[in-house]
Amino acid sequence: MIVVMSPTASREQIDNVEKKLSELGFKTHPIFGEVKTVIGAIGDKRQFNPQVITSMPGVENLVPIMKPYKLAGRELKQVPTIIQVGEARIGSDEITVMAGPCAIENEQSFIDTAIKVKEAGAKILRGGAFKPRTSPYAFQGLEEDGLKIMAAAREATGLKLVTEVVDTRDVELVASYTDILQIGARNMQNFRLLQEVGMYNKPVLLKRGLSATIEEWLMAAEYIIAGGNPNVILCERGIRTFETATRNTVDMSAIPVVKEQSHLPIIVDPSHATGTWKYVSALAKGAVATGADGLIIEVHPDPAAALCDGPQSLKPLKFSQLMKELDTIAKAVGRILL
Repeated sequence: MIVVMSPTASREQIDNVEKKLSELGFKTHPIFGEVKTVIGAIGDKRQFNPQVITSMPGVENLVPIMKPYKLAGRELKQVPTIIQVGEARIGSDEITVMAGPCAIENEQSFIDTAIKVKEAGAKILRGGAFKPRTSPYAFQGLEEDGLKIMAAAREATGLKLVTEVVDTRDVELVASYTDILQIGARNMQNFRLLQEVGMYNKPVLLKRGLSATIEEWLMAAEYIIAGGNPNVILCERGIRTFETATRNTVDMSAIPVVKEQSHLPIIVDPSHATGTWKYVSALAKGAVATGADGLIIEVHPDPAAALCDGPQSLKPLKFSQLMKELDTIAKAVGRILL
């Protein structure tokens, strides 16, 4: 439920309501607006008497939250969440592009790629240190050595870092190196992992599961926010359908639906969505036109020699050309890219 405080409510009255809700077993999430303060109260309402709260000084009204995702939805927070990561303001009028290779292979190649994606306009550097693969015999990533290479690239370029964490045992390690923790599609409903990253003060990039509904996706975000971390970035990366022409089917409709249902920012991953580099540019442009807050794109200097997902990676020159084209589209829809 939402406790709506009066515009004239004092900070002491707000604190008293929070204290009473806590005593009644609710977890509170205050949002301080310019005119009013509202307090999200999450908990068991079966034995709750609303008059206990409505009779308190400063309380204007109680409003039930109808959606199952209480904290990720717009019922509690109508103003879009903006997540600051270095110079990037994800969820604002800016389009944030994250770019880099699927997997970190060696330091020189990774830093060279980092320099080129920064020159093209990317704000965040992506790269995989831990690579969960379908086959146990495929390249699994350089792990902590890969994280050290990422840190060296950040030092060389100033770009912030995003990389995937795949196990609860690795969250502390990955968080010590990276700026954004990524939860991959296969782990979207790994609830122990979601709870773990919810305890860290790091933005979380949450990819949509292979066959997840939008509600299930937002409920996964709810786990992270309920754990105390409100900085969740949703990532549409294609869902599994009957179509085999591409690796996955990009659900562009998810962008406006999420914008309506949630205050969280949403980006699109056209690389994993298609599995083929020649479709990446078209879908990236479509995502910006449809209202996405950003993109995460795979870039590799020699895709044919890549240890992971080479066929879907853009070469640096192609990525640079795409960024210029995206800038034109961003301006046409009232957004900022370069």
